[in-house]
Amino acid sequence: MIEIENLHKGFGGEEILKGINYTFDKSKTNLIIGGSGSGKSVLLKCMLGLLTPEKGVIKYDGKPYSEFTEDEKKDLSKQIGMIFQGGALFDSMTVEENVMFPLRMFTHRKKKKENLERVKEVLKRVNLEGSEKKLPSEISGGMQKRVSIARAIVNRPKYLFCDEPNSGLDPKTATVIDNLIQEITHEYDITTIIITHDMNSVLEIGEKIAFLKDGVLAWKGDKSEIFKTDDETVVDFVYSSNLFQKVRDAQRQGL
Repeated sequence: MIEIENLHKGFGGEEILKGINYTFDKSKTNLIIGGSGSGKSVLLKCMLGLLTPEKGVIKYDGKPYSEFTEDEKKDLSKQIGMIFQGGALFDSMTVEENVMFPLRMFTHRKKKKENLERVKEVLKRVNLEGSEKKLPSEISGGMQKRVSIARAIVNRPKYLFCDEPNSGLDPKTATVIDNLIQEITHEYDITTIIITHDMNSVLEIGEKIAFLKDGVLAWKGDKSEIFKTDDETVVDFVYSSNLFQKVRDAQRQGL
């Protein structure tokens, strides 16, 4: 669980986050949504320790991050998995080597055989058996995302951060990736936080949703509630596409 209390962050005199209070639950897919400039990425970077807030508290399982010792911060970094927007795979490394990378960074004392067994285990979990020796350029975009997921969970993280994990994928493949992330979240009891602008993801796996607007937590709920809210700022965001306008009209007509 990650708790945010009265979080403020700004740059050059401009306040970006304006007193955010929110709890990201364990074993749930926690989605952060909102338009460009709403503060999603800044909030994520604050939680990852990449930015220091001017005010407020970020707690990991009840302990404020600001009170962590350097050793505790290093320990926390081992417990965090990250799925980047573009995948961020190393082009010159094979699938196996990409997934092995965090193990080499954080568990270098283990024998290579143990690490290879763990890599094989997570690649099997994301349905990529037989792809170990391929380069990222030799596999599809959806497979590359699954490699990213395997790499993110190879160290058995307690926390999983996903930055637009469906970016660049077709709707069918995006749904597969959404469901895989949700399955892994439940299976391994992870606190998963997903930044997304994809309303299909919200509809599929939005167990907890935080909607940011202009640096403020404007709404919170789940996927069933977000399509029923009368909050105008949320409605304008959710129904900005023709597809979801049709969904809204169908709901109103009881179809």
